[in-house]
Amino acid sequence: MNDFITVIGGGLAGCEAAYQIAKAGIRVKLYEMKPVKFSEAHSSENLAEVVCSNSFKSNLLTNACGLLKEELRRLDSLLIRIADETQVPAGQALAVDRERFSRRVTEEIQGNPLIEVIHKEVEYVDCDEEFDSKNGIVIVATGPLTSEKLAKEISRITGEDKLYFYDAAAPIIAKDSINFDVAFYGNRYEQEKKKDESIEEWKDRQFKQEKSYINLPMNQEEYEKFWRELVEAEVVTLHDFEKREIFEGCMPVEVMAKRGIDTLRFGPLKPVGFDDLRTGKRPYAVVQLRQDNSEGTIYNIVGFQTNLKFGEQKRVFSMIPGLECAEFVKYGVMHRNTYINSTKLLDETYNLKSNNNIYFAGQITGVEGYVESISSGMVVALNAIMNFKGCNEKVIFSENTIIGSLARYISTENDKFQPMNANFGILPELGGKKIRDKKMRYNEFANRSLNSLHKQKNVTKILQEY
Repeated sequence: MNDFITVIGGGLAGCEAAYQIAKAGIRVKLYEMKPVKFSEAHSSENLAEVVCSNSFKSNLLTNACGLLKEELRRLDSLLIRIADETQVPAGQALAVDRERFSRRVTEEIQGNPLIEVIHKEVEYVDCDEEFDSKNGIVIVATGPLTSEKLAKEISRITGEDKLYFYDAAAPIIAKDSINFDVAFYGNRYEQEKKKDESIEEWKDRQFKQEKSYINLPMNQEEYEKFWRELVEAEVVTLHDFEKREIFEGCMPVEVMAKRGIDTLRFGPLKPVGFDDLRTGKRPYAVVQLRQDNSEGTIYNIVGFQTNLKFGEQKRVFSMIPGLECAEFVKYGVMHRNTYINSTKLLDETYNLKSNNNIYFAGQITGVEGYVESISSGMVVALNAIMNFKGCNEKVIFSENTIIGSLARYISTENDKFQPMNANFGILPELGGKKIRDKKMRYNEFANRSLNSLHKQKNVTKILQEY
């Protein structure tokens, strides 16, 4: 038996798994193909590169992803700790400075004497001396952008065809190119003019608001002209081998717009909770920009993941009032994402049912999102530790926790399986009387989850022992 555990993939899940395993005193060989080879979407040489958005979503315990982050904090998650350390203002959300986040993770991983980082594209998992699962534990955490060669190998060892969906990243704008004669700072509902407040008093209050979001109001004529150009804009031609399947959780804005002229106004451009600086009244639609770095010099366009050609992005998005002279620091991109049919292949510990020494972690399993990927890396690490120590007991988190409910979701047979974010809908119902108030009900879910996590003896034992 090898005296180390192999982790393939230096993304969020792979880095979390490597850290937790090393914390238990076990050597780790972490394989990352960058900078030898980059995927279609990655550009940084650092580990744990954040690509699609800089937001780790809400921090509120009454939000499923917020609760998941709190569960991970209580389990000493490295990546959530670093996300907290590198956060930028984003209201109630946890958004990070992408560069600082990835750099800090890289420093922690490379500085750990028990973790050896090997920069190499892995092509095999279970058919050569280096990756023979008969002699050691292998964790596949290659993410949704798994290289073509390794994807074929994964298809071989799972006996299943690989699946695809698409993920799209939003453009990033330079703040100093935004027209603040139109734009204004602040969070939803804090923008509406108070009944007895003058326009001057309202403007002064907006100036003093936190600067995590910039809002761009549109009237009906501006919105409808923008919408027409958006639905007719040119998109990037996809390769023949790529299936046109789009995951609802990260839908390109132009696809959403084609569902109807008002779809965006009930989605990312909803005007509820805002007043237009120019009129003092509620606008017809609002585009939001969210701070993307610590310095507050760049902002991403919220909900504008896109597959438009770069020239079309410049032309169409510059039609948004306030972005007439926008400088695009980074254009939106669309790329292939790969995931396995986990409902047939994995158990609740992300362990391959056909091979006890192979685990999968991250979005390749069908958990969708940054925090969800970190969660899977945590579960895999704890179980790999138990396996390495020769213990037959598996660490299965309570289905009352978000960590456990996600693991249960991806391992429960489902003919219509698709990637899943953290949400309260996959938790068991609350016992007793139904609570109609949503916030109170979600608070009960949170209390039950954290109590269940606290009582989980095998998890506590592992964390205390190592």
